[in-house]
This record gives sequence, C-alpha cells and structure tokens, in this order.
Amino acid sequence: MIIDQLINDCKKGNTKAFEQIYRLLSPKIFGVCLKYSRNYEEAQDNLQEGFLLIYEKIGQFQFKGSFEGWAKRVVINFILQQYRNQGVFEIVSENIPDEVEIEVDDEHISIEFLTKIIQELPDRYRLVFNLYVMDGYSHKEIAEMLNINIGTSKSNLARAKTILKSKIETHNTVSIPNTK
Repeated sequence: MIIDQLINDCKKGNTKAFEQIYRLLSPKIFGVCLKYSRNYEEAQDNLQEGFLLIYEKIGQFQFKGSFEGWAKRVVINFILQQYRNQGVFEIVSENIPDEVEIEVDDEHISIEFLTKIIQELPDRYRLVFNLYVMDGYSHKEIAEMLNINIGTSKSNLARAKTILKSKIETHNTVSIPNTK
C-alpha cells in the first residue's frame, strides 16, 4: 500500500514523502479541525500545527489500525490540549438537563449553516458535542480526554443540543415563510 511506504519513508526522514501524506490527508484532517475549532482561521492554524505534530510523532505509528485514524487522533488531542491550557473545561455546574432531541429538516438547512452554528457554540459545548455526536466517543471517553466528570460531559452535550435546537428553530421560522 502506498501510504505504508510513505510512512516508512517519513520515518527515515524523507520530507517529500511527508508532503505527499499532507496532500493525501489534509482535506480530511481539515474537516476535523473545522469541527473542533472556533472558526475557519483557527482551523487553518490547527491544521498546520497538527501536521507538524504528526510529523514529529510519525515514528510512534505502529501500523495498528489506519494511519488516517491515528493522524486524526493526534490532531484532536492537540486541539483539546489547547483548550485545556486555556481553562475551557472549568466546572461551573453539573445539573444535567433533560435530553434534547433535534430534528433537522434538511431541505431548509445547509451543511454550511449547521457547521456555522456548531462553531458558534461555547468551546466546552462544541467539543463535547463533536466528540459525542460526530465522532462517536462515549461520555466516559470524553471525560477522560477532557479531564472532566462524566456528568459534566452529559450536561455540556445537553446544553449544546439546546442551543443548536433554538438556533435551528429560529432559522426555520425566519427562512420558511408562513404559507397559511
């Protein structure tokens, strides 16, 4: 497989091989950066810093699982560490609201709008929402990754869903004219 050869070449210090890995993976890794960043510019910065870290750590990749999955994990952990360093996960309250269901009418809501409103969430809510909903981590895994309690993870997810639901409802009432 070509990616395996590129990885082995990178481990030997071949920077041209890493350029090829960057070209192959950067669109997918940028998508990850967009999910976990506050905005497009921050996502671009995280992409660059994340790939520097991938380059530094590529020697640690043991060919267990996919390289793409490993690279995504490196970048996610990097971004989460930035938030931990900023104190984003300070615990305020652990009151867990009731589960919020969000129904999306995909005829009236674009992926760009959804991406925008997710990026507008407060950091702790956006990160938990993306880890749980988009990437399928459990609350236990999220709690360990973010160094928070499981209840805090559940609470932040519920609050994120409440905010998103409100923004979607507002968008739908503004976008869809009353036909009565």
